Amino acid sequence: MIKAEYNVVAVMSGTSLDGIDIIYATYSYKKDWSFKILNAETRKYSNQWKRILSELVNKSLEELKDIDIEYSKYLANEIQEFISHYSINEIDFMSSHGHTALHQPEHKLTYQIGNLQLLADTLQQKVICDYRVQDVEYEGQGAPLVPIGDRLLFHDYDYCLNLGGFANVSFEKNGERIAFDICPVNIILNYYVSKLNQEYDDRGNLASTGKLHDELLYKLNQLEFYKKSAPKSLGLEWVKMYVFPLIDNYNLSVEDILRTFAEHIAIQISKVLKGKMTNTLITGGGAYNDFLIERLKLKTESKILIPDNEIIEFKEALVFGLLGVLKERNEINCLQSVTGAVKDHSSGKILIPNS
Repeated sequence: MIKAEYNVVAVMSGTSLDGIDIIYATYSYKKDWSFKILNAETRKYSNQWKRILSELVNKSLEELKDIDIEYSKYLANEIQEFISHYSINEIDFMSSHGHTALHQPEHKLTYQIGNLQLLADTLQQKVICDYRVQDVEYEGQGAPLVPIGDRLLFHDYDYCLNLGGFANVSFEKNGERIAFDICPVNIILNYYVSKLNQEYDDRGNLASTGKLHDELLYKLNQLEFYKKSAPKSLGLEWVKMYVFPLIDNYNLSVEDILRTFAEHIAIQISKVLKGKMTNTLITGGGAYNDFLIERLKLKTESKILIPDNEIIEFKEALVFGLLGVLKERNEINCLQSVTGAVKDHSSGKILIPNS
């Protein structure tokens, strides 16, 4: 039955490995979509899970399947604790992105762990999940998936820019939603700052003390990915193959790497954000990196807008909840113009718990 309001627990885990974002939100439809986040929390990964997830690209398919079972059990436990902590009773369904273990759309491969039947069985809740697989089968990139949420929930902004593990953007152009990954962000910055036994560069303070390395900056900006036209997407495999070796070739201090890469990020994003009369909503952990935001403001004419912390941190989980709502209604949640698939479609699978 098509309803006007849905109560959803939505779950997201990104490439920056900050933790599992879990929200409980209400989605309402009256001519337009609106939302209210009722509870939200990031449940940090243990060092063991951080290590396991960071090494997924090196695993065989059989090894991934074993990890998938353990991760699904772990995810179910984290969700159950969230539900219990906030005494949540009214749930229409869970919406789970899972965690990307393998993403090679050019080979028609994408695999998100944490989307198994045991999730629905353990929680005894309907689960809508695995949003990327069908799109890749339809010859799409399987990413990014957030732009439909940008269009329906954040249409007041000209650009929606997320600074997570990667920077991705979405905007309207000639009546179509256009979206793509721009460049790596926290997947690089957090990796190098971890060498100083820190989780992240607080406010970009370390980057601000570093020196710009012109030759590295030039070579980063010459990477082949930046010459491709959209739709296009990035993954950890690409970073390990092209970016880490390039940076490590220079034997720089962590501060100089952070400074140079922040400049690289600002340059690549500024090539996308155009127009003095435009505005840009920035979300994701990178929105807290004051130095990066300062460099970006200097390089783009678009007005940069930073929302409240709840939207910064949980926008992707919020949108994956909406993807579930649209799937439940059998409405389009995956856009051909964004992923390059052969058609718009309603993506995801619905898991019904076995009693």
